[in-house]
Amino acid sequence: MHVTSKDTKFVRAPAQPPVSMSGEVQQLRTVSRSAVVLAARFLGALSLLAVGAVHLQQYTTLYSAIPTIGTLFVLNFVGATAIGLGLLAPVEHLLGRAGGAVVALLALGGAAQAATAFVFLLISERTPLFGFMEPGYDPPAIMASRVAELVTVALLGSVLLARFGKKLSVGRW
Repeated sequence: MHVTSKDTKFVRAPAQPPVSMSGEVQQLRTVSRSAVVLAARFLGALSLLAVGAVHLQQYTTLYSAIPTIGTLFVLNFVGATAIGLGLLAPVEHLLGRAGGAVVALLALGGAAQAATAFVFLLISERTPLFGFMEPGYDPPAIMASRVAELVTVALLGSVLLARFGKKLSVGRW
């Protein structure tokens, strides 16, 4: 049997009152905000791992013989690796209620470590630090370190801001 459009009957659904989209829009904002925060967390962890990698590379090629500075380079690598891997791990799922606080502490520690390394590099370029003054032997490594440290501070700082900042309503212009 062949059915034509004349033979079919369309049944209209009964009219329903308009649905408020504010709940759905709010849910989408929350999902997109949490995705952005998670991306900032992971990218911040990767940039912190880059900070540690630069310090390890510089330790093995140039600074292993310098007593205090060499030790600080190794400690920076160890700390950056531990914090970076902690930020990449699903801490919230592993630790339950304490997971959010641990993530915040890791983000704070990573941002503080990167900021401290940045400041110490600036100081060591201008005046002796622990009896050592940066001679500038490896400008690409110095630039890589600076960029990674600033990116780490910005990304992990934004994670902290999202967690502890005031809940700002996003209104129309």
